[in-house]
Amino acid sequence: MASANSSTGVTDQVLVEENSSVRTLILNRPRQLNAASFPMISRLLEFFIAYEDNPNVKLVILKGQGRAFCAGGDVAAVANDPNMGAIFFWKEYTLNYIMATYKKIQVSLLDGIVMGGGAGASVHGRFRVATENSMFAMPETALGLFPDVGASFYLSRLPGFFGEYAGLTGARLDGAEMLACGLATHYVPSMRLSSLEEALCKANSADQAIVSAIIDEFSEKPTLKEKSAYHRLDIIDRCFSRRTVEEILSALERETVSGEDWISTAIQSLKKASPTSLKISLKAIREGRLRGVGQCLVQEYRMCCHVLRKEVSKDFFEGCRAILIDKDRNPKWEPSRLELVSDDMVNRYFAKVDDKDWEDLVLPVRDNLPAAAYAKL
Repeated sequence: MASANSSTGVTDQVLVEENSSVRTLILNRPRQLNAASFPMISRLLEFFIAYEDNPNVKLVILKGQGRAFCAGGDVAAVANDPNMGAIFFWKEYTLNYIMATYKKIQVSLLDGIVMGGGAGASVHGRFRVATENSMFAMPETALGLFPDVGASFYLSRLPGFFGEYAGLTGARLDGAEMLACGLATHYVPSMRLSSLEEALCKANSADQAIVSAIIDEFSEKPTLKEKSAYHRLDIIDRCFSRRTVEEILSALERETVSGEDWISTAIQSLKKASPTSLKISLKAIREGRLRGVGQCLVQEYRMCCHVLRKEVSKDFFEGCRAILIDKDRNPKWEPSRLELVSDDMVNRYFAKVDDKDWEDLVLPVRDNLPAAAYAKL
């Protein structure tokens, strides 16, 4: 077993274990809940590209050090330098695309917090293993951003309108809910993860069916909690299928007579979130249903560029101030109400940036891909 050092000049943010033809990448910023920094993303991209072309590598396992898989991107650093932020998102979305179209098998062990960029680094891969410690969320609308890292692709493909619910409210999902909705492919008790890793290394196989069967041997079918919102897909579909955010909110308020906690929590989350973020997020998820993963990432990069340029709204920077810097948790959104965010304002986020210094995302050409990857295109 060997360890590879990072060439970034910082403490190793991605550790590597080599065992036969298996490479295990360990996100290693435990004090920051493995928040994805630029050096971490850069290193992951280097490894994934190198392993894809290396005939001695058959399987890549990705996991986190400590109690988080990855709690999201290091957005505070992005907000401090918008130009560097554009480079950050370009590299991160390229990594997401490589993972989504990867020729080899990626197994992500999601034993802890999986938020934002952590979802982008795992959900696009072939196998996602949740545990009793897993906690998934896309909380971007509360920060003045939007669910990105390809979320407009994978959220739009969850059952019914569950993706709109998760993406707009930032709802926290446990491991059982992740498995039920398809964000996870397997559920393995955390105490069995090390044995699973050993079995995968021992099998030394690039055969997807064999890898799946091995994970199946360690898997369980967890029971959804009684109060899980996933039990109420009928209400979620009835509300989150509405055309506008305003109509979604009104529909949810009509459902409060049922007295279910998750409904009042969803309403509260929507009312606290950035109105601009909610509207651009809904449009992105809706349009994502009709797009391939690459098209979704290109569109999300455009949206990020408009966010960083502050042309329509400065909500992302205000959200970072209120939640990450001053921590008063009282952002002053502008516009402050849903009805003040016009369709024209929303549409500007989806238009090409009219500035030669802010180009559209150009993704690497991918060929000779497995059928599962072509299906995403």
